[in-house]
Amino acid sequence: MELAGALQLGELAAAFAALPVFPLFDTAYFIVSVLYLKYEPGAVEMSRKSPFASWLCAMLHCFGSYILADLLLGESPLDYFSNNSSVILATAVWYLIFFCPMNLFYKCVSFLPMKLIFVAMKEVVRVRKIAAGVHHAHHRYHHGWFIMMATGWVKGSGVALMSNFEQLLRGVWKPETNEILHMSFPTKASLYGTILFTLQQTRWLPVSEANLIFFFTMFMIVCKVFMTATHSHASPFAPVESFICPVFFGSVSSGHTSHHHDQHGASHEVSHPPPPPAKSKEELNEGTRKRKAKKAE
Repeated sequence: MELAGALQLGELAAAFAALPVFPLFDTAYFIVSVLYLKYEPGAVEMSRKSPFASWLCAMLHCFGSYILADLLLGESPLDYFSNNSSVILATAVWYLIFFCPMNLFYKCVSFLPMKLIFVAMKEVVRVRKIAAGVHHAHHRYHHGWFIMMATGWVKGSGVALMSNFEQLLRGVWKPETNEILHMSFPTKASLYGTILFTLQQTRWLPVSEANLIFFFTMFMIVCKVFMTATHSHASPFAPVESFICPVFFGSVSSGHTSHHHDQHGASHEVSHPPPPPAKSKEELNEGTRKRKAKKAE
């Protein structure tokens, strides 16, 4: 019975890994990506003032991971745009979300139950891209572990890593929102996932690629759907990181904290206006003489 169950699970994983992502899953990926673009402040106004800039931002949201991966591997960043079907599909999704009459298409795809389905389908594409990026880099650099991990990482989270460049196209400059400094859950999960796929590709992880794709996709779907449904930004990796990071990398020193408070204290002191200077004796005597002269008058 256990062997039969393992065989059935293996067949399910193999069938899942062989499932084509175009056009159904790619459409869901484009819908969620362009939805996130529309959520950005000023994105709707920009689409009216400069439709081309809006379209270019949408293409970066849809294909930014492919562009970054091609740059890392020394290939043309425009290679993926030769895929006319995907570009036309992404353009159609962008137009419907931003310019559909009465916002009907946007209201349908942003309806929470529908959105959760699209979010789950997007994670299927994300994991496939990570696996494809690691496999592609392994084909060119058989012993380049870090190249495999870098390629798989940008394939899974290239859009977030290009966020500052995409903001520049919208006329916004927020360097403090750098994804490297403040990693979101998809970026962290893509990093951990690409490590697993690199270990599997180099035969250090004794599991088939199909099984790894299946189980990691299920993990990503459960986490991302739950976070979207509850509007949560808490990372499921936080409890483990809070335990491991202080052990290996140390905690924030108290001196830095006290210095931070000292700076704030100094700023508060400076913010208060200084008291007016005390008057000299000559000024006081002169004021007294003026008051006496007024009384005499």
